[in-house]
Amino acid sequence: MMLARQPFHFLDYTLGGTAALGLRYLLFAGIAWLLGYVLFKRQWFHRKIVAKFPKSSEVWREIGYSALSMLIFGLVGAATFYAYRQGWTQMYGKVGKYGMVWFWASIGCAIVIHDAWFYWTHRLMHHRRLFRWFHRVHHLSHNPTPWAAYAFSPLEALVQALIFPLLTVIMPIHGLAFGLFMMWQISFNIVGHMGYEFHPRWLMQSPLRYIINTPTNHIMHHEKMRGNYGLYFNWWDRLMGTNHEEYERRFSEVTTREKVLVKK
Repeated sequence: MMLARQPFHFLDYTLGGTAALGLRYLLFAGIAWLLGYVLFKRQWFHRKIVAKFPKSSEVWREIGYSALSMLIFGLVGAATFYAYRQGWTQMYGKVGKYGMVWFWASIGCAIVIHDAWFYWTHRLMHHRRLFRWFHRVHHLSHNPTPWAAYAFSPLEALVQALIFPLLTVIMPIHGLAFGLFMMWQISFNIVGHMGYEFHPRWLMQSPLRYIINTPTNHIMHHEKMRGNYGLYFNWWDRLMGTNHEEYERRFSEVTTREKVLVKK
């Protein structure tokens, strides 16, 4: 005898998804804040890209907008799960259906697709007719902290969240692989907004500079309001000529500073 399928309660899935995302964000961003702004703020200050700390009011603004983004992500997540239940996506539950090679390859594909989605939507949101409605809130953070990673306006949060259903529709992806991709993207996003440069100084003298994006790249975007539109990789900015002209020089300046302890 087949068991009856459990009913889908959209509100329950939205609230559950919002809570799960919120707790994950609180954990990851909280650890980054604790490390960079409490425990090691003096020892790491020479690697602080913008050599000062933001006001508490700015941090609370980032937290508030991030909380709103979590709710929108939860709504889109619930809609994505509903689409999966209806058979409208290619998400699957048995690893053996596509094998372990595709399980791991699908995570890599998700990262590359997300990077392209981010670059082009991000660049589009800088259009003068769209910026105010979509992207201005995120750029209120000129010296961002880990809490700025999801500090979006509602419209930008929706654009960022649409990568979730997009991935499940355009390619097969296991639920666990999707979860690992989510862990990657939230971790990278928080590190990118943390305000410190962690890459070694030799990066800009190696071929890796054409591939890997750095926190310096994104923090400069917050400072300059133009250029440096990429997320995980630097290839779109290099191909399209949108790297800020001072990017490599700024990276070298940050990574060659002498270590000086701040008083507080």
